[in-house]
Amino acid sequence: MKKGVVWALALALVLCFAATAAADPSADAIALVKKAVAMVKEKGVDETIKAVGDPKGPLVNGEFYLWAGPLDKITMVAHPFTPHLVGKDLGTFKDINGKLIFVEFAEVAKTKGSGWVDYMWPKPGAKTPSPKSSYVERVPGENLYFGCGIYK
Repeated sequence: MKKGVVWALALALVLCFAATAAADPSADAIALVKKAVAMVKEKGVDETIKAVGDPKGPLVNGEFYLWAGPLDKITMVAHPFTPHLVGKDLGTFKDINGKLIFVEFAEVAKTKGSGWVDYMWPKPGAKTPSPKSSYVERVPGENLYFGCGIYK
């Protein structure tokens, strides 16, 4: 009888940890970025950029979506929901705390290969910024990085 209780408790703990891991938005953001990096290898840069810019495409998953930027300029290459940013110089764009977020995205991708950047950005439909963190990752062998953000 004791063995059954111990096994039941162990199973409950495993299921609890699995549910917590599945609900981790940072893991979802990283996974979506890695999907885009893999897509570049499989289908090429142009097709992947097209997919990033498509609001109904394979690189939008509920509240998670990607954007793409080059490493050598501070611009946007693709974004599914704010296409008006594509091609714009974002080198002087600051959040409300004065952080040059697009400069930092590119810098993290260039120097570290990947990482998180914290900043302030309005939630969809909101006017006031909220804390947000984005995972960025450089595409190996390309002048490109992808990013995906989560609100905290």
